[in-house]
Parts: sequence; C-alpha cells; structure tokens
Amino acid sequence: MKVCGVTTVADAIMVADCGADAIGVVLATPSPRSVTPERAAAIFAAVDPLVITVAVTATTADAEIDAILRLRPGAIQVPAACEVPPASRVRVIRSVSPGDPVPDDCDAVVVDGSQGTGLEFDKEYTRHVIERSSVPVILAGGLTPENVGEAIDTFHPAAVDVASGVELYPGVKDPGRVRAFLLACRKSEV
Repeated sequence: MKVCGVTTVADAIMVADCGADAIGVVLATPSPRSVTPERAAAIFAAVDPLVITVAVTATTADAEIDAILRLRPGAIQVPAACEVPPASRVRVIRSVSPGDPVPDDCDAVVVDGSQGTGLEFDKEYTRHVIERSSVPVILAGGLTPENVGEAIDTFHPAAVDVASGVELYPGVKDPGRVRAFLLACRKSEV
C-alpha cells in the first residue's frame, strides 16, 4: 500500500504511522505534488527505515534521474522507457499507461494512466498487464477508500497506490481518508 504525492514531513510521518508500506514523493515532474530534492531528502529521512521511500518522476533526462538517485530512495518509479543505471542498486518500478507494452526490466509495474489526477484506471488494460507481467503489478488511478476494496477483490494486484483519493487538496493528505484507505486495503488483504 503506497501513498503517493506526499509533500511534507508531517504528512509522511502521519502516513507511515497509519501503516502505509511505502511513501511516494514526486520529483522533477510538473505536478502540484512535486517537491524539491531538499524537501524529498527531509521526507525520506523522517520516515521509519522499514517504510519504503519511492521517488516518483515522469522525467527520462539522465541528469535528473542521477539527481534523484543521489537522494537514495528505496525505489524509483519511472516511465517504461526511462533508463536507470544498473549500478544504482535501487528497485525500479515502471509506470505504464494504456497502450504501453508490459515491461519486465524492473522490480514492479504500476498501472497508472491517471498520474495523480484521480482518473479511474483502465480496467481492460489493467487485466492485460496483470495477465502478462512477470513482475508484481501495482494498481493506481482513481482509487479511494470507497472503491479500493472492490478494485483489490476484482484484480488482485500485488499492491495499490493512492494520491488524490486521500487528499484534502492536491499535496495535502487527509488523515481520516488515509486511515480509511489503508483499512480497506487490509480488509481485502493486499
């Protein structure tokens, strides 16, 4: 269970305390949830070392990827075509949208046509990815405390990822919605 688009240390601590397995921080991407490398470093440092920190980006620029890797995240979430230096020894999550081929040169795939906009994931494409992927599949896009249980029970992803579905407004998480989302995930055993 990953809560993405975390923008403050306080929200990171709250999300971790609620029981999230991973915290996503958006970098080098035009988004209301994007943070500076300095803020990302502070967020990463603030959470328990057992919570996976994920640097999320849509960039494919080598210099920006190198800068993100210097923050030492537990994983990096990048577009399917992005090159991540093998020497970085970081887990790689590839983000795919409808029409993208299913990658296997990664540790996990996140089906995310929404990219934090709250648009519901494409059900047919999700089935396609889950059937063909050789690595764990993470479901994202339009998930909320109200619908995540049904999505888990229907698609059986390895994990789920939420951003806008647990926010008061872009970049500010709602503790009640975060708790409700994570509880719904636990009930559906993801």
